[in-house]
Amino acid sequence: MSVTILAIESSCDDTSAAVCKDGVVLSNVVANQEVHKEWGGVVPELASRAHESNIVPVVDTALKRAGVDKKELSAVAFTLGPGLMGSLLVGTSFGKSMAQGLSIPIITVNHMKAHVLAHFIDEPKPKFPFLCLTVSGGHTQIVLIKDHLDMQVIGATIDDAAGEAFDKAAKMLGLPYPGGPLVDKLAREGDPSIFEFARPRVQGINFSFSGVKTSILYKLRDWQEDEPDFIKNNLNDLCAGIQKTIVDILIGKLKKAAKQTGIKEIAIAGGVSANSGLRKRLEEVGIKERWNTYIPQFQYCTDNAGMIAITAYYQYLAGDFAQMDVVPNPRMKV
Repeated sequence: MSVTILAIESSCDDTSAAVCKDGVVLSNVVANQEVHKEWGGVVPELASRAHESNIVPVVDTALKRAGVDKKELSAVAFTLGPGLMGSLLVGTSFGKSMAQGLSIPIITVNHMKAHVLAHFIDEPKPKFPFLCLTVSGGHTQIVLIKDHLDMQVIGATIDDAAGEAFDKAAKMLGLPYPGGPLVDKLAREGDPSIFEFARPRVQGINFSFSGVKTSILYKLRDWQEDEPDFIKNNLNDLCAGIQKTIVDILIGKLKKAAKQTGIKEIAIAGGVSANSGLRKRLEEVGIKERWNTYIPQFQYCTDNAGMIAITAYYQYLAGDFAQMDVVPNPRMKV
């Protein structure tokens, strides 16, 4: 019997819906929210209101692009957490209501696990066990994956996430929100060896990025005292130096984790995995270390329902369904 799943992702400020049939993602539709740019960051109340406006047309478009009628659906899946409570409530409420109307089960998905399983949407797919560096605006983790639904976090940030470090650094440089992608773009035209920033020393394979942000703040302040237009005159090189610092920390810990576990199947996932500097370094280090490396398509790096759909597919096969009284969990862990 065919398994067809409608998946909904609404954990932050992107409203997304996808349709998956027998493990094949047929559509992946994302509606972005431009309203947050003028505020320099995501405003939770505005995000939830935008989800309410976007969710019906996004779901409708996903079904039409997949060529699937809602009566063909086997289950409805949605992100339960982690994320913003108001945003999660929109996707959860819509998903439960639609499933009830169709008399089909619901599947609740962990957003961070879904980032990892985005690797099973397209070929090549990693072999078990593998390590996945999962990096986003809110999370930085090294996850050991033994099976589709068997994961263990073996390294995590003790303070701030890598994505937040990129965005805060961009703000210090006067770049508009979201700044992380702009840092990446400008870094391609800069020299990463000119400016250096602190690399916090953390034992084991955990991360720390608060010290990186502090180092950037103080160094920019000192340089601007001597030269008021310092940032403007050195923007590309500053972006390149900041990016190199963050990527060096990420890859350094990943190398340590690979050595400790003896695993050579290595993947990256999450919004920061779209960063060109990180993708390039992983490929370079992978060749040197003789790793088999895996990097998702760009559309499956940032928040999207395609990754929710593929995760829900494996949960469906395992009989992992939820009750209708389930509520969102903003601080849900892997």
